[in-house]
Amino acid sequence: MIVLKDILFKVTLESVTGNPGVPVNAIHFDSRKVGLNDVFVALRGTQSDGHAFIKKAVDQGAIAVICEELPEDFVNGVTYVQTSDTAQALAIMASNYYGNPSANLKLVGITGTNGKTTIATLLYQLFTKAGFKTGLLSTVKVLVAEHEYPATHTTPDSLTINKYLAEMNEAGVEYCFMEVSSHGIHQKRSEGLQFAGGIFTNLTHDHLDYHASFAEYRDVKKSFFDNLPKSAFALSNIDDRNGQVMLQNTKAKKVTYALKSYADYRAQILENQLSGLLLKINDQEVWVKLIGSFNAYNVLAIYAAAELLGLTQLEALQYLSELTSVSGRFQYLISPKKITAIVDYAHTPDALKNVLETINDIRTKNEKLITVVGCGGDRDRTKRPKMGRIAAALSTQVIFTSDNPRTENPEAIIEEIEKGVEPVDYKKTLSITSRKQAIKTACQMAEENDIILIAGKGHETYQEINGVRTDFDDFKIVNELLTQLNK
Repeated sequence: MIVLKDILFKVTLESVTGNPGVPVNAIHFDSRKVGLNDVFVALRGTQSDGHAFIKKAVDQGAIAVICEELPEDFVNGVTYVQTSDTAQALAIMASNYYGNPSANLKLVGITGTNGKTTIATLLYQLFTKAGFKTGLLSTVKVLVAEHEYPATHTTPDSLTINKYLAEMNEAGVEYCFMEVSSHGIHQKRSEGLQFAGGIFTNLTHDHLDYHASFAEYRDVKKSFFDNLPKSAFALSNIDDRNGQVMLQNTKAKKVTYALKSYADYRAQILENQLSGLLLKINDQEVWVKLIGSFNAYNVLAIYAAAELLGLTQLEALQYLSELTSVSGRFQYLISPKKITAIVDYAHTPDALKNVLETINDIRTKNEKLITVVGCGGDRDRTKRPKMGRIAAALSTQVIFTSDNPRTENPEAIIEEIEKGVEPVDYKKTLSITSRKQAIKTACQMAEENDIILIAGKGHETYQEINGVRTDFDDFKIVNELLTQLNK
């Protein structure tokens, strides 16, 4: 039996009206899911305020309500708990409800603009190869040892996180690697979790539709490291100008990695080819099947984390060399006509620049680089012209197209992207609203040894237009089109 006062342990309370000793069944923040003897937590969201649904939750059988503002009328037999921050309260309650599962494994959070999915997924791969039962909470998927669940958010809600962590406890999972987004940190979804370590990748232009400014975006990321315990490690990329900022106030053990600066973990790129990278990490050479300087940073972070979590240098290097690329992250194929198609999730200016520079470093310049790119609707509009300028400057030919337009007009999005193109690059650009037609046109334009980059959607297997999602997989589509053209 779970008692209300037990799941309120460590929650900052302002008032309690009713009986805190009542037995409770489940916790919900969606009033539609509330049943008999459940607890309803009224969250203030970006779209709606849970306080407006308190009466509905009580009518459906809620035995307790957690809120920031008490309702005018109380219902007999219902316990009302007032707190200053229901999002934080929900996270702590969720952890208590599931028996504080994060304390029973080594949980590592990865945050930053780019690289979170790659680092989390490859650490999962590495520790699985090392013989450990491992968990993953990522943008692409959730893995409880070998069991896979689809992912819905970069950082799920706190109830879902703790539910998965509790399943990991039952499955005997020893290590879990989790993407921690700025939205997730800001909405307190990772509160109440006990982290063994945190990794900072980089900070570039993203999510300024959600955060008021870049400084707020940075400070939200920093708060994750500020809250790490003394027993944890804080591993930060100090080649990024915000790398040291992340470490300023942390109580955790400070550890740094870099390619250009003096750091605890350093790497040097010896070879950069389409088949992989030859790196020297702290005087040890290792060949990895990942491509590009941005992946050199990811590999270095993975190596450092593996050592910090107890693997030997030899073990870490051995398993690094066996890692394979993550779906939609510089995922490539070579057609029978020797056309290379690369699909990448690059959806920020910096990520697109990194991918294009990586391709340009590898190619001989005798072949064309044709880029297909768009920007998502209902998201940060300020990055659109930047994406257009970068794509046009660093490609031989660019086709601007739809990403996930959502509720926006796709042609209007493309016009905003085009505004960033420098006059000298106008002749390189083409606009095709249909993403499939854009990819088809790129395939028709490509000749032997040319490279096609399809950027922005990566691992996603859908396209969202006017609130409707239809099947759409960039990698599958370009593979089919190149196969048809080779017949």
